[in-house]
Amino acid sequence: MTTTQYLARQLLAHKVQHVFGVPGDYSLKILDTFIKEGLQIINTCDEQGAGFAADAYARLNGLSAVCITYCVGGLKVTNPIAEAYAEKSPVLVISGAPGISERKKDPLLHHKVKDFNTQLKVFEALTVFAAILENPRDIGEQILRAIQLALQYKRPAYLEIPRDMASAEIAIPDEISFSGDTHSDLKALEEALTEAKQMIEAAAQPLILADVEIQRFGLQKELEQLTNTTGIPVSATLLGKSVIAETHPHYIGVYEGATGSEEVCAFFEKSDCLILLGVFMTDITLGSTRSVLDMGKCIYATSEKLMIRHHTFEDVRFEDFVRGLLSLNIRKTLPQHLPHPSISSIDQIDENQRVSVNSFFTIVNAFLSSQTVVIADVGESLFGSIDLVIHESTEFISPAYYASVGFSIPAAIGAALAKPHLIPFVICGDGAFQMTGIELSTTCRYKLHPIILLLNNSGYSTERIFLDGPFNDLVNWNYSKITELLGCGRSCVVKTNRELKKAIERAIVNRDSFWLIEVVIDAADRSMALRRMAQRIMP
Repeated sequence: MTTTQYLARQLLAHKVQHVFGVPGDYSLKILDTFIKEGLQIINTCDEQGAGFAADAYARLNGLSAVCITYCVGGLKVTNPIAEAYAEKSPVLVISGAPGISERKKDPLLHHKVKDFNTQLKVFEALTVFAAILENPRDIGEQILRAIQLALQYKRPAYLEIPRDMASAEIAIPDEISFSGDTHSDLKALEEALTEAKQMIEAAAQPLILADVEIQRFGLQKELEQLTNTTGIPVSATLLGKSVIAETHPHYIGVYEGATGSEEVCAFFEKSDCLILLGVFMTDITLGSTRSVLDMGKCIYATSEKLMIRHHTFEDVRFEDFVRGLLSLNIRKTLPQHLPHPSISSIDQIDENQRVSVNSFFTIVNAFLSSQTVVIADVGESLFGSIDLVIHESTEFISPAYYASVGFSIPAAIGAALAKPHLIPFVICGDGAFQMTGIELSTTCRYKLHPIILLLNNSGYSTERIFLDGPFNDLVNWNYSKITELLGCGRSCVVKTNRELKKAIERAIVNRDSFWLIEVVIDAADRSMALRRMAQRIMP
């Protein structure tokens, strides 16, 4: 078997059916073999778009792959791969490269930067595994190791394939276990669970704060079972939004420090036992808390650390600890006055009024169901989405920590291919659209049908609220005319609540192409979440 044959079959074995990328001469043999082996190549307009699409695909599918050419492609995909690393998304980066025989005497081949290892060195900083596949005896094991480590740590891995190695016959390894594939120390796990049980049972108002690692490690059902059996309420972070269905009676809403709901923040502050499951301690998640987080009242479990109060437990796997909590037979009384996500009635909106940020999210909320997935870009699109109610787990995707603008439209490509039964509702601003909106061309090519809700508020509104200036201005495009440029899709411009409601209704019924609904909003309008953030961050 050749390098690329073996790699293709490993991807298919891990349910990766699509590979995102942009072709280049160093990667053509790889792409050709992938197609022959049954993988579908999804050509995007740009490598950054391919990276964002692969990131979203991995979040919903469990693993993804992006294939690019050497340096000019590889270095363009570094930003979305950095995002995937920061937010724990297992993307396999496959790069074509100059052949081993071509590298002799260090010739000045095209796309080369400093030396032939430049790209490798860059990706070593962005992945859990990076290697050049140059020895046919080891290539099979390196491929297995890259995939295994990406899955174990839920982070990207990198394989560079010199073009004279793409068709090289390789040794096929047995399925092997690497030293990183560890199991929990049963004694440490037992002690941790015993201490956790004592702490939770002694608490008057425990609270589970669930974050993105619950989703990455496939523990959504365990989280739901944990709150059902224990009676302990659940909150989610913004990055972890939809780790549990937000219609669940024990779910109190998104916790985002003082930026989020007053009720959720108050409940969080009053809790005498915080069960932090898979939580990223970021400034967005916890940085705006009214008081310093007291670790003395926390059970803090992630894939990298387990602390109960100030006691650290080594060699306890995150999955084992979460599942172990289910065996403790803990029963707490659910508080009588539990906060719940508030759902404003669409009937309370004046349909003749101009669309505001708040009315926009109220109207969108009315159309969400178990058959939709919301993909929110950075900015008002994300902060306003805090109050959306997601009906099923893992049906909200955003780059809420790394916060790279331009994520949403290419991410919709990955989401649509990973979960074709869901309708992607894509919420992005005009700034994000100007970065990656051309990827709607890709949705046309592969007959994907996202609904794009483009908030046109005349520039970078999130930055304006912190410090305004001409650097926040954008040229106002005729966004709805993109359908004429592409020769496909449907589009409209809406300014009133009635027009927005009717446009979404038409988009849901007519699913034969993408829809671009340009929503014109006053440049000075802000969501309450963004206003609260500005008050906390800026003096």
